[in-house]
Amino acid sequence: MSIPMVLELAMESVFAIVDIFFVSKLGSDAVATVGLTESIFTIVYSICMGLSVAATAVVARRTGEKDPEGASIAAVQAIIAGFIVSVPIMFLGIFGSRILLQSMGASDSVINSGHLYTAVMLGGNVVVMLIFIINAIFRGVGDAAAAMRILSFANLINIVLDPCLIFGWGPFPELGIKGAAIATLIGRGTGVMLQLYLLQRKGARIHIALTHMKLKFDVMKRVLRLSLGGIGQSIIATSSWIGLMRVMAVFGSESLAGYTIAIRIIVFSILPSWGMSNAAATLVGQNLGAGKPQRAEKSVWISGFANMVFLVGIAVIFFTWAEFMVRLFATDPKVIEIGAKCLRYLSLGYLSYAYGMVLIQAFNGAGDTATPTKINFLCFWLLEIPLACILALALGLNETGVFISIIVAESVLCLLGIILFKRGKWKEKVV
Repeated sequence: MSIPMVLELAMESVFAIVDIFFVSKLGSDAVATVGLTESIFTIVYSICMGLSVAATAVVARRTGEKDPEGASIAAVQAIIAGFIVSVPIMFLGIFGSRILLQSMGASDSVINSGHLYTAVMLGGNVVVMLIFIINAIFRGVGDAAAAMRILSFANLINIVLDPCLIFGWGPFPELGIKGAAIATLIGRGTGVMLQLYLLQRKGARIHIALTHMKLKFDVMKRVLRLSLGGIGQSIIATSSWIGLMRVMAVFGSESLAGYTIAIRIIVFSILPSWGMSNAAATLVGQNLGAGKPQRAEKSVWISGFANMVFLVGIAVIFFTWAEFMVRLFATDPKVIEIGAKCLRYLSLGYLSYAYGMVLIQAFNGAGDTATPTKINFLCFWLLEIPLACILALALGLNETGVFISIIVAESVLCLLGIILFKRGKWKEKVV
């Protein structure tokens, strides 16, 4: 089950890598725009992840109970919720992109050249919302291969359109950084259309008919209840990303660009690991639905060990080839220096990341979204952000202080996850 999920999330990370590869040719301001927009966009990702957690948990539990009708109804409620939430974000992005970038500490040159990128990305957030939620539905019924194929197709479109729209190749207009946002929007939008086609097919693992296309307030309430926990934990985690970007902005565009490139490379390695974590979440939900909690627990430890082996291998590669990897995306010596340092420092925490992400998703798969929310609040708001400010600004460690704070926070998260998971209260959760 985890193999197609690994490939699916590798495809998701390709969106980020492709964009930063081509945008980096436009200079440090363009890369900084992408980094700042992504940090703002983490709020959208938080909502996506929260609704995805709920969709996977409820659909997986109904699947384990042999209730396909209930799974289809839950899927529709999650899709409706995602569409409704995307509307106010769309207006905020279209009409407030300059203000948002200014609030993140962007320079005037970054705001003037990049605000349209931010406007397009946030204005089209509905396609991101739906592609996450519907793929989570496919994962919940155990059809991770469908999600993988959808993102592969969407990525292919993005890879082709990115250079065409950024640089004006062939008959396409030269749109600069705005072209990267439009290419991503078209790629993901096409993926959503394919998802909706697959959902209405008869005979598939999950089938949505016209009879399912209506509000079910009792099911919607259940989905939203789980979503709020997932959204809360994700907002806590990702808002710390915004805080760290704000600290990095103090050190200038070169530091911000180097950090952005390094994080994109790291995302490429960690997102596939979320495939193993999502597999664990699905197996936890299905096995609890089938009344087999011990098998649910065993699947989590197996997933954690496999993830550890994978990420430790990646860490060795990053530590050895840090400069080479950053040079693929930048030529500025200062950007390369900061990016390579970030890669080396954060690779030291990969052992903790491996088990931490699996355990958090295991709680979510069981429908226990409150525990990960509390862990994230402690590790990211009460520990990571204050520690970054103290080390980077008060003690003068600059960018290195930010990198150390990330390692410490993720290591504490892993330890807390192990302790609370072993207590076993998640096995009693009713979804």
